[in-house]
Amino acid sequence: MNLLADPVPGLSRYAALASALHARIAAGEWPGGTALPAEAVLATELGVALGTLRRALELLAAQGLIERRHGRGTFVRSGLGGAPMLRFFRFGERAGEVPASRILARQVLAAPADAARALGLEAGAPALRLRRLRSLGGAPRLLEELWLPLPLCAALAEGETAAWPDLLYPFLAERCGVHVARATDDIAFATLTAAQARTLGLASGHPCALVTRRAFDLTGRCVEWRQTRGDAQAFHYTVTIT
Repeated sequence: MNLLADPVPGLSRYAALASALHARIAAGEWPGGTALPAEAVLATELGVALGTLRRALELLAAQGLIERRHGRGTFVRSGLGGAPMLRFFRFGERAGEVPASRILARQVLAAPADAARALGLEAGAPALRLRRLRSLGGAPRLLEELWLPLPLCAALAEGETAAWPDLLYPFLAERCGVHVARATDDIAFATLTAAQARTLGLASGHPCALVTRRAFDLTGRCVEWRQTRGDAQAFHYTVTIT
């Protein structure tokens, strides 16, 4: 099967091949964490020279879609496990501890303008809204509002939420077939409303760090828009500049 029998205008042969392989990965032919066929086998299947295939794979590796493991082969990168928000805070708990998560509310609502724009939805289109509280050692630490696109994440709109796991992204992959490949976090500061402060055990008007996240799947589609609020006095972020 030669995917490149017809030249793709504006693309080199290896770039066109990389695009074709990207589409197959995004369609789920090779799920995250699985190995691609051996290079010689894949080149024969695709009807391309081995050198062309290798350049295409190098391009996909540079894009972060696959990884080459010495002596083992080429693997589709697994999606993000949690991309922990706690890296922005220091609450005194053990480093690396996964916070317990509890869904406070789940609703299908018209997405607000910022969420709709990020998710690529029409103004007023319905989306799944989750309010989630994350705790450490039984103490509430982070209050989150998440918006997920419909119908892509419709499987999360039904059933009990009490048994949901603490990490969302593996659950998204399991229930909806959505693999989060990367995320962008923007940090700002605000104050808590009375209701938000009460949930976090803080005083109304207390300063908070506000982290706005956009998470993307393997195709580059935004599949989550999230706002996380935590005590600004616990905010701590280190950047190494070289």
